[in-house]
Amino acid sequence: MAKLVITMKDGNVHDVEITPRLEYNFEQHVGMGFHKALLELSRQSDIYWLAFEGLRLAGVQIKPMPDFLDLITKVDVLDSSPLA
Repeated sequence: MAKLVITMKDGNVHDVEITPRLEYNFEQHVGMGFHKALLELSRQSDIYWLAFEGLRLAGVQIKPMPDFLDLITKVDVLDSSPLA
């Protein structure tokens, strides 16, 4: 599965695994399948929402959307276990 690497403006970096729970919450939020939304629509706002929800599920204290967007500098989507 993939993971998000979320870089905050304060310099903190969070790795967030895309778990079944996060995937489910995303599908409920956007009203369509995870892969269809990310691969076909390719909206950066969906990646930001995943970062927001992933941090929330991990128990990180964050501001609600859209104020959360002012706290981040970038979100990268990576393979959680890349082949060496």
